[in-house]
Amino acid sequence: MYKKYLIVCASIFLLGANNILAQKNIIDEVIWTIGDDAILRSDVEEYKKDAQRSGQTIGKNADCMIPEQIAIQKLYLHQAQVDSITVEDKTVTLEAENRLNYYLSQIGSRERMEAYWEKPYNAIRDEIIQMTHDQYLIQQVQRKLVENIKPTPAEVRRYFNGLSPDSVPTVPTQVELQIVSIQPPIPLEEINRTKERLREFTERVNSGETEFSILARLYSEDVETAKRGGDTGFFGRGMMTPEFANVAFNLTDPNKVSRIVETEYGYHILQLIERKGDRVNVRHILLKPRVTTVDREKAVNLLDSVANQIREGKFTFENAVIRFSTDKNTALNAGLMMNASTGSSKFEYQQLPSEVAKTVYSMKTGEISDPFTMIDQKTNKEVVVVVKLKSRTETHRANLIDDYQLLKNIYENKQQSDFLKSWVSKKQKETYISIDPAWANCDFQFPGWIKQ
Repeated sequence: MYKKYLIVCASIFLLGANNILAQKNIIDEVIWTIGDDAILRSDVEEYKKDAQRSGQTIGKNADCMIPEQIAIQKLYLHQAQVDSITVEDKTVTLEAENRLNYYLSQIGSRERMEAYWEKPYNAIRDEIIQMTHDQYLIQQVQRKLVENIKPTPAEVRRYFNGLSPDSVPTVPTQVELQIVSIQPPIPLEEINRTKERLREFTERVNSGETEFSILARLYSEDVETAKRGGDTGFFGRGMMTPEFANVAFNLTDPNKVSRIVETEYGYHILQLIERKGDRVNVRHILLKPRVTTVDREKAVNLLDSVANQIREGKFTFENAVIRFSTDKNTALNAGLMMNASTGSSKFEYQQLPSEVAKTVYSMKTGEISDPFTMIDQKTNKEVVVVVKLKSRTETHRANLIDDYQLLKNIYENKQQSDFLKSWVSKKQKETYISIDPAWANCDFQFPGWIKQ
């Protein structure tokens, strides 16, 4: 909830259209010049289309807002050149492919995507890669500009003391939890049963009895790709687990099914769809071997006994973590759960796994839960756990004692945002800017575009 958001310049505000374009019947023209760069009328139109494709709300001031945001981007991109800032192609391609695959999953097919974008698939991909590249550059420039803005405790106190009562943020209820987690073993018989089923699927495909895509829709436990007949969309090696990628990139015959592949998610079989350079598109079927009822009950009974012994004072929760927990991450931290998004041990309820949140919601501080099952978010495996509510801080107005880190983050973000706004204003004065008179009466976020 408290992530840093520097300013809007890292993304483009695509808020709608007014009637400027209707005033001239011109296919394309330069409407702004920023240094050596031009902003075309077609650029504005393309950003509007992107907004519509993304489902963003269309406002009344887009023909003013969009070119301004493009201009701000160009200021940052020019600074990236000055500072010799670059981004790794692999990082950009990975993120771009993720976005592309997301669009494909929403639209359903490459053909429908081409019709929706009104351009070939490769052109869409190139556009997304360029957009992603520019966004990464802008973010790096912003980070470099504000890297030395670190408020001192005294500055945070002055900031907090200067807030009006209505401006002090409200902090939702937060909890700290300790957890003992046991992963029940999956018996060899269950693993063999899963593999045998995948072998049956392979035989049905190879014999021509059934199409791979039909089996994927019917049986694959990867819900998202199952909707598309197992189609993963194009991906690079770094986008999948190494085991999956190694097999996918070694496929050569679209009519054959791969060997069975084990990953952290379960067991897969793959079929090649298409390969292009360093990218490949495959279908896959995922099956997950299940923990047996007997093994699950053994783990539940063990943790039920452990919880009772803790309640009776025979040993501490921390001792139980060391002796019984199979979760190495929490075992090294006395079972304390850490919030990856904030770096602290405090969680709002919505930040917790749903099973944990429902369990601790009605617990009292110091209370230990009964055992329950859940899917571990890091391993994707079924686990049996008990949790202890270490502390609960009810909803309250922020204060320096309990919420110093939150207040520090808020003040730091404000300082960084103010600095970047000043930086843009300074760059406006130093940069050659020419704007078509049709845009002279726009109500810009930064008034310095129109030079007197």
